[in-house]
Amino acid sequence: MHHIQQLAANILLRVESGTNLTEALAEAQRKAPELTPSERGALQDLTYGSLRHLARLRFYLRQLVAKPLPEPVLERVLIVAFYQLLHTRAAEYAVVNEAVTLASRLAKGNFKGLVNGVLRNFLRQRAALERAAERDIEASFNHPLWWIKGLQRAYPDAWQAILDADNGHPPMTLRVNRRHGDAAAYLERLRAAGLDGEALDSGSIKLARPVNVRELPGFADGEVSVQDWGAQQAAHWLDLSAGQRVLDACAAPGGKTGHILESANVEVTALDIDEQRLQRVADNLERIGATARLYVADAGQPAGWWDGQPFDRILADVPCSASGVVRRHPDIKWLRRPGDFAALGVQQAAMADALWPLLASGGKMLYATCSIFPEENQQQLDSFLKRHADAACLRQEQLLPCERHDGFYYALLEKR
Repeated sequence: MHHIQQLAANILLRVESGTNLTEALAEAQRKAPELTPSERGALQDLTYGSLRHLARLRFYLRQLVAKPLPEPVLERVLIVAFYQLLHTRAAEYAVVNEAVTLASRLAKGNFKGLVNGVLRNFLRQRAALERAAERDIEASFNHPLWWIKGLQRAYPDAWQAILDADNGHPPMTLRVNRRHGDAAAYLERLRAAGLDGEALDSGSIKLARPVNVRELPGFADGEVSVQDWGAQQAAHWLDLSAGQRVLDACAAPGGKTGHILESANVEVTALDIDEQRLQRVADNLERIGATARLYVADAGQPAGWWDGQPFDRILADVPCSASGVVRRHPDIKWLRRPGDFAALGVQQAAMADALWPLLASGGKMLYATCSIFPEENQQQLDSFLKRHADAACLRQEQLLPCERHDGFYYALLEKR
């Protein structure tokens, strides 16, 4: 166990230094090919769980160790151990013993006794520490204070529900490929395979429990895809018809691209600035048996890739804070800073402005983010409409994270 604890502690240290969790976890697993599947799963649980509950775990640490330790990784070892003691089925004695064994190998073993004492004090004082954490707003809601205050301003009646949703586990939702069947028929196939779920609307199914995609009937043949219900709304909002030219800007990993092609016989151009991410789009399209024109290109610089022919529909899935998908990526709330919104806003406005001339008269552009902050959504829409007299907003909606879906924002614009 101490090997998994050390890997998890090192990943936390990297994330807190600015590396995203997906990258840090993947690199750690590449460097430890000896890990069994169960150990890889345990490592993922420890890193995701520790980051999901990081503010509370940090609170416990500072209550028990007033000053930061000179060896940063030791603090992360304690945080991981706190998570194990609180949220896993690992035996208390095993968690403590393995953490102490790990501490004896770090910093020349100088903090072995401290780690032992801190964890045993935590077990003895757990009830009192938990009561104290409830009185600290960051520890109680497991988000940075600036984030909490931002949600309080934007959603005075819903901010607590948003934070609670962020701290939970996301649903696993499927998109049934309408070219192969409908949700009702696929539900029967799931049940025959020993799985269960509920049909939502628009061909969506929410599974009763997450499973490996290999367990999903027909997944390899493109009959079904994993996609959050909120993300599935993009293709529906675009109001697609056969023969249209459609641009999917910032297409990776390709879920929305695939859904567009499943929804209508349209001609799709899909862009992404990152070649490796665009390959994921290609892989996803190959699995569902769909094709599109794929370009490694900057959507905000059309001169480098546009052929001059206007598009009937544009999906402008602009770069954003990803604040609506925190429960899938708990590192986001710790990596973001209040000043990020100004820089993101500049990118969002520039991309929307660059794409608008590519839209045919009477065409529609869907401005989309997976953010819940108004600075990236409503405020961006208001500014865009002031800059473009020929733009009209047909509808907009802010989806807040809940049991059914993640957080998304959509605004459908028509060129008049």
